Amino acid sequence: MIPAMSTPVIDAAPFQLPEAPSEPDLVAKYFRGLGDPTRLRVLELLAEHGELPAGALVERLELPQATVSTHLGCLRWCGFVATRREHRSVLYRIADERVSAMVSLANELLRDNAEHVAACCTIDAGAS
Repeated sequence: MIPAMSTPVIDAAPFQLPEAPSEPDLVAKYFRGLGDPTRLRVLELLAEHGELPAGALVERLELPQATVSTHLGCLRWCGFVATRREHRSVLYRIADERVSAMVSLANELLRDNAEHVAACCTIDAGAS
């Protein structure tokens, strides 16, 4: 069980949390971190290459540097990726092998349910 937070909402964080988020709220938010195609593609590239600098990710994703940086910040903040500095470059890598395993498992499950997922209107509507 996730302990209740005793401090008010953290304004500096990229995401806002209520004072006492429930465990299902946090797990759902955790999955929303993976719920963006660009962030999933970043994780796939890192799984494939091990480590990449932000510039290489920008090149491979063919997206603006600011967009990629925003997604990398989210992934780093939530613990999906880690960084290390090498000279002037910051290299990104998957922070925990379980992240790769979770994404792989999701892809395996999707193979059995792709048509249903594609047709689901509830997920697209963001219903809770």
